[in-house]
Amino acid sequence: MSTTTVETPADVTGHGSADAPRTTRGRGRRRPLAALASHGVLTVACLVALFPIAWLVFLSLGPDKDDYLHPGRIWSKMTFDNYAFVLQHTNFFDWLKSSLIVSLGTTVIGVLIAATTGYAVSRMRFPGYRKFMWVLLVTQMFPIAVLIVPMYQILSELQLIDTYLGLILVYCSTAVPYCAWLLKGYFDTIPFEIDEAGRVDGLTPFGTFTRLILPLAKPGLAVAAFYSFITAFGEVAFATTFLLDDQKYTLAVGLQSFVSEHDAQRNLMAATAVLIAIPVSAFFYLVQKNLVTGLTAGGTKG
Repeated sequence: MSTTTVETPADVTGHGSADAPRTTRGRGRRRPLAALASHGVLTVACLVALFPIAWLVFLSLGPDKDDYLHPGRIWSKMTFDNYAFVLQHTNFFDWLKSSLIVSLGTTVIGVLIAATTGYAVSRMRFPGYRKFMWVLLVTQMFPIAVLIVPMYQILSELQLIDTYLGLILVYCSTAVPYCAWLLKGYFDTIPFEIDEAGRVDGLTPFGTFTRLILPLAKPGLAVAAFYSFITAFGEVAFATTFLLDDQKYTLAVGLQSFVSEHDAQRNLMAATAVLIAIPVSAFFYLVQKNLVTGLTAGGTKG
């Protein structure tokens, strides 16, 4: 009489327990090779981004205008004479003053207009509010060359040619549409119940906006302020056209004074460019805490 052996689940479990235990990789953890590859890619990307800056600083230390043709010779004759010449024998501080006046003026006026516009479109429903936002977006499609002539005529009739206010208004026409779209998206992420709570407490719509909404919108305002500042600080075409007095030149326009028809003092240009980057870096340092939050939160709700 033959007998058969049947394996029970316990027996199967017992056989399985004899195998070596398998290690599972935790969720979110990557293999060492993948981590090494990602770190390598990020390192290369950082080097690519930093190389132009390092190269500009290196060229600014060369005493001759043609040192960029033979960069290897700069190592033996590095000097800060270029910086001394720019600071002492040019109108650098006048250019810096003009740039700060125009940039900060554009930032304050532009962000104020953009914030009120974005809040109105986000919270209020009036006839044509969607078309209004699309009109703001369409204005960004026109190139600067097309806008210079009509803007020059308008500023000439208002007697704002060669004035800081005229240039600030021109820059606001460029910065406000984008910032209004940016802040509208950020205001959409703020719960509407906060506005209702403000009304229950007796606040006016403007009081709700200034006392409740704006403190919550600091990241979005920081991004809008940074964009407005950069737009005005580094722009050349409008500043060259609307500013006539060399004492009112901005840094971007003053940089062109080192280039003539037959010559270019590239060593002085490099030194000036490094000095120009300092105010922008300082402004970025002041708003960097809110930049990432503002850029990501503004796109979560449209």
